[in-house]
Order: sequence, then structure tokens, then C-alpha cells
Amino acid sequence: MIYIRNEDNRPQFNLALEQYVFDSLDQFDEIFLLWINEPSIIVGKHQNTIQEINLNYIKENNINVVRRLSGGGAVYHDYGNLNYTIISKSKDTSSFNFEAFSQPVIEVLAKLGVKAEFTGRNDIVIDGKKFCGNAQYMKKDKVLHHGAMLFDTDLGVLEKALKVSKDKIVSKGIKSVRSRVTNIKDHLKDDIDVEDFKQLLLDHMFEGNKEIQEYKLTEEDYENINRLMEERYDTWEWNFGSSPNFNINKSNRYASGKVETQIEVKDGTIKNIKFYGDFFGSGELSNLEEKLIGIKYREEEINKVLDSIDIGYYFSGISKDEIISCII
Repeated sequence: MIYIRNEDNRPQFNLALEQYVFDSLDQFDEIFLLWINEPSIIVGKHQNTIQEINLNYIKENNINVVRRLSGGGAVYHDYGNLNYTIISKSKDTSSFNFEAFSQPVIEVLAKLGVKAEFTGRNDIVIDGKKFCGNAQYMKKDKVLHHGAMLFDTDLGVLEKALKVSKDKIVSKGIKSVRSRVTNIKDHLKDDIDVEDFKQLLLDHMFEGNKEIQEYKLTEEDYENINRLMEERYDTWEWNFGSSPNFNINKSNRYASGKVETQIEVKDGTIKNIKFYGDFFGSGELSNLEEKLIGIKYREEEINKVLDSIDIGYYFSGISKDEIISCII
């Protein structure tokens, strides 16, 4: 495993760095990154950004909004939040093993006298309260796993910035975003800051090695990362995207996440369709959406299209019948 040091706090740069390292540095089997963002909301790949954020509050407080490559839900980052990324080559990228990737965080906290546990589909909790969410992106024989940890985050801003849908709150049996999250610092006996915790996690990942093996980004690397940032992560098209007019809106929440569809139907034919949600999946949803455009808005026709694809590739843990119920 090698470590890439990064002190940049721009979320656009950090997400571009992740993608560049994932796509380009094939000479390494495992790569580890730690990074901290300035105040930002990071939305999941399949989410409808506008529906996930408090837009007026975000504009008034100059909070960034950036879409990531992985699925899952929107999260708030600030200088009290620590993010980690593990990129590895894998022979089997057919399933999302979040728990295995979360172990280093759980082990470091155990050394500090804090009992943390993995729960649900992608969360790590302390005393039942979430402090870390995880997400993954897979492509060919590689997996990118990243987690966002609340160390000393301003939870008041988090609550105001994230516009959490009512069905998500009800389905999890809680009253507000604030009541279900916690900061790591509130559970520590020793007074350490996020930089101290960052070093502890780094040391743990390279435990047993005399020195951390570090890859230093070259000038060419930086040029490529900045180009990717400008062309993708710093654009309105990627982070928000256009929202065409739809006349059908359906959504359901399953154990593996929420799926929402917005569909334009004219003369009984699907003219446009978009999938949104905090589910996980490896496939490009635009490919599936294109297959559905032009067919009749009938269950039999939609069923034929879905029979021709691997549903789990696009919607991990969600069945074909469940997806049909989100369309018809």
C-alpha cells in the first residue's frame, strides 16, 4: 500500500484527485488517501441534487455542492470532518463489502477507548449514533472505497444545509438529522484534534512498516487532476445537471436505499426518464434510461427491457420487481 499526501481543502480538487488516482495509477495494488474539505455538501452519484439540499442556506453561507462518483446519500463536510479513501485492485467487484473496509476506523477508535460498530448497509456508529458513512465505486478490476467521518463537525450547519426528505426520516425512525449523528471528539477521553486523529489513522494503516511508503504527485499529475476538476467536478452540469419537465414521479424506499423516478410520458410512450436515489450500483444509469426511452409505458414492455440487463449492476440489493414498482 502507498499513501498520497494531500493538503488541499477544495472538494472539487479532492474528488478529481480520487478519480485520477483510481483511473491512472495502475502500478499500485493499494492506495490510501486522507483529505479534509472546506464546508461542502457531497451528493451521491444518482441523486437529484436540488432535492437533497437547502439551496438558499447553501448560497447564503457559501457552501460548496459537488457530486461524487459513488452512490449513496448526501453528506456534509467541513474542516472538522475527515475523509479517507482506499483504492484497491480486486478480482471480485460483484459485491459491496463496506464492513471490511471500515475495520481500520473501528480499530483506531478501539485504541482510543471508544467502541464503534458497523451497522446497517454502510454506517459506523458510536452508542447507536452515526459518525461515518461509506460509499464505493467499482470499475473493471478496481474498487474505490471512501468514508466521511464526523470528528468535530458543526452539526448545526449540517442540519440546516442538508434537506433530508421526510420518508428517509420516517423510515429510520428518527425525528431529525441532528438526533442520529455524533462527533467522534465527544466520545474521546483525550483532547485531540482532527489532525491528530488523521495521523493516528495513517499510522495504523501502515502499522508494522518502518516508514510510510509515499507517492508524490508529479507536475503532470497535478495538470491532469486540475483538468479533470475543471471539466467535471467544477461544472454545474455534473453537480446539478438539467432537470427536464416530468409528469410522473414515483419513489419507494427499500433496505438497500431509496429509488425515485421522474418520467415524461406522452401518447403512452416514455419520452424521458431519470432515476435518482441513495442506492448503490456500478452501472451508468444513463445506459438503462436510454433503453427505456421510446417504449410504451406498460409493465410488459418495461419488464422486457429489465429482463435484458443485470438489475443488481445498476441497483445493488434491489430486485427487478421493486424497480418496476418505481416506474409503473
